[in-house]
Amino acid sequence: MTTKPTSTEHVNATPSFEPIPLWQVLLCGAAIISLAMGVRHGFGLWLQPMTQAHDWSRQNYSFAIAVQNLTWGVVGVFSGMIADRFGAFRVIVVCGLLYALGLYGMAFASSTQMLLVTTGLLIGCAQAGTTYAVIYGLIGRNVAPEKRSWAMGVAAAAGSFGQFLMVPTEGWLIQWAGWQTALVILACSALVIIPLAFGLREPGFRSGHASLGQQTIAHALKEAFGLRSFRLLMSGYFVCGFQVVFIAVHMPGYLRDHGLAPQVASYALALIGLFNIFGTYAAGALGEKVPKNKMLSAIYLGRAIAISLFISSPLTPMSVYIFASVMGFLWLSTVPPTNAVIAQIFGVAHLSMLGGFVFLSHQLGSFMGVWLGGYLYDIYGNYDTVWYLCIALGVFACLINLPIQITPIERGLGALNPQASRT
Repeated sequence: MTTKPTSTEHVNATPSFEPIPLWQVLLCGAAIISLAMGVRHGFGLWLQPMTQAHDWSRQNYSFAIAVQNLTWGVVGVFSGMIADRFGAFRVIVVCGLLYALGLYGMAFASSTQMLLVTTGLLIGCAQAGTTYAVIYGLIGRNVAPEKRSWAMGVAAAAGSFGQFLMVPTEGWLIQWAGWQTALVILACSALVIIPLAFGLREPGFRSGHASLGQQTIAHALKEAFGLRSFRLLMSGYFVCGFQVVFIAVHMPGYLRDHGLAPQVASYALALIGLFNIFGTYAAGALGEKVPKNKMLSAIYLGRAIAISLFISSPLTPMSVYIFASVMGFLWLSTVPPTNAVIAQIFGVAHLSMLGGFVFLSHQLGSFMGVWLGGYLYDIYGNYDTVWYLCIALGVFACLINLPIQITPIERGLGALNPQASRT
């Protein structure tokens, strides 16, 4: 497989079905991501009340969240395949139901095994169909190429707004109604995803309507994994998952261990969500003007610097809020350029599936970050080692994104359909 500068005729051709209006894609897609990501980002607030209520270790809870992230990544590949073939609507509806069921089950999990099934497997499956891979695939099919990076930035910013809105709400619900009732309320709110999915039905969508419909899944995967830039992109995204999920789940406990009030963690997570709105939108908008690989390198280096300054400075509420604001700006700003790179190189026909594979790497990093956080804490009684790992990985991700080549792949008819080339 060779890559060289070529026309984007094959890569970015528009679909033959009638696209969903831009405002409708952004409104419904952003609302779904906002709710799904907002609920997900608050799980760190349940670490202490659930472990104390059931006499579990932090590693027990961390492992369930780690399995959730790993399940999200693995199932995301298959939900992406289904969404590419049959449309996103069915996937979103089923996963919306799973989200509600998983949250309700989490509220009444009385053993670590039940916690693993509900919090880990059910919610992980639910997130695979209600977050970025599926929604971004739909955006790729329905939004013109010149607006695609911007639209992905808007959707990511919406997820950040959900985090900003939902995390303080979740903290308030825990204080007002207790951690168990709070989860039941969130389970009911997850059902809102289902009516929103109806706004994302793609009339007339059938497998093969996308620009590369004749390219088989097997060939699309061989093409992608045979490309060095795709492998580098996946490696960088591993680091993203490691850093953000470790911080999201373990920072509340880290702050409590150092004597800070519980609301400091809630405010910090909310600030991450607030500043992430600006960071993800800026990343999406700049993605049309700045080389996306260089933007990703700058983001990872910025994270490494921010973490270094945070752990080397006196820990006060103000230092926490400053760190949360800076990290918030860099938090999900990797998402729009990463998915835009995939679309630019490979086109949109298999965007949800290929985005799912890249996101699987992200979730492998998430698994390691959240699990190692709990495991090493139980061994050493602190999070120092994992903070240092976050810094080293940030520098690593900065370096490996620099050589990524964002050049559309040239395909002939034989490349699109190997069977046809032999006839």
